Amino acid sequence: MTSTRATETQPRNVEERTCPVTGQTGLGHEFIPAGEGDIRSVCPAINTMANHGYIPRDGKNITPLKIFRGLRACYGLSIPLAIVLVSGGWFFIKRYFGQAITLLDLGAHGGVEHDASVVHGDTPYPPGKPHTATARDGILAPIMIHPELVDEFVTSIRQRATKEANTSEFVSPSSSSSADLVPESAVLVNGHDIVQTRLRREKLSPPLDALHAEVARGEMAIILGVWENASPLSPARNAAFQQEPGIPLPWLHRWLADERLPDGWRPTHTQGLRDVMRRSSAMRAEMKSIRKGDKTK
Repeated sequence: MTSTRATETQPRNVEERTCPVTGQTGLGHEFIPAGEGDIRSVCPAINTMANHGYIPRDGKNITPLKIFRGLRACYGLSIPLAIVLVSGGWFFIKRYFGQAITLLDLGAHGGVEHDASVVHGDTPYPPGKPHTATARDGILAPIMIHPELVDEFVTSIRQRATKEANTSEFVSPSSSSSADLVPESAVLVNGHDIVQTRLRREKLSPPLDALHAEVARGEMAIILGVWENASPLSPARNAAFQQEPGIPLPWLHRWLADERLPDGWRPTHTQGLRDVMRRSSAMRAEMKSIRKGDKTK
């Protein structure tokens, strides 16, 4: 996989149409992964938008307005939340607001990108460059998705669900047999799962400063809010997922591994800034409590 996530060449002969939300005419929102010469970022949310045509599919000539419209149309984010994400993104990668970028620019280490990613490796540092390097230092983070990290994420959540179902004893991901776990299709991902994932990844990575720890929690808080108990068609078609808070594990698995939306899904509500802040704050408090408990053992 190259530095621009230029995978196998994909056809571009998709019927052109007008997006009912943005009013823009162009390719429809079918899933088409990056083709030869296309550029992708370190962010699964942004890459998913490109793969579905909510922003330019080639990952080039990306402006704040295009990202703003894409976030609104693709995920149903509120105007305040989309503004915070877009303005913060351009500020932290040291670009003038309104300046066009490529998706690769979002990987400037020390900007919005951070170590301890759920599915990406940490940024390698050249000799003499400290782990406190900023976006001005020109260090780009790796964008390759690590299948083993995806598998670890999925397996750990299935183990939690299996333990709760009292069907087997909890074991570590390295020693677990997937055949003994609750099927992925029957599992909901909740905020506690994200907390455990963040703790595990941050334990194995360079320390995150407060800002990037907040970014890491916030990006998952957003998708939890967007998909929590959402159904692609109607609540009746997804009754099994209405009994407790959470999002279908297969949806999150596909989003992280393939950077793809659930088939047939469309935003069911407007995801607001306050809800994201509430979720992120709850995660921060739970992580702090768990770490404090570990220190007293």
